[in-house]
Amino acid sequence: MKGVGVFSLLLLLAAVMVSAIAVVWTRHQSRSLFVQLSQLQSQRDALNIEFGQLELEQATWAEPRRIDSEARTKLGMFAPRPQDVQLVRQ
Repeated sequence: MKGVGVFSLLLLLAAVMVSAIAVVWTRHQSRSLFVQLSQLQSQRDALNIEFGQLELEQATWAEPRRIDSEARTKLGMFAPRPQDVQLVRQ
């Protein structure tokens, strides 16, 4: 009977040690994943800021007055005279 008690005690000690190691490992994994999550959130925020800046830049480049000005100065384009306009019907 004494051997069974010692065996049970060793078995419980082993179970407690395995449980303690599992808790430590799980907390380590949790902290590592939290750090990774924080880094990814920072990266997401930076990309959102860059996206907003790019949208603003695109809106500036696509402004009709700017396109008209570029067409006139760089490409030498001009609006046609009314007598040069022809309507085509199908």
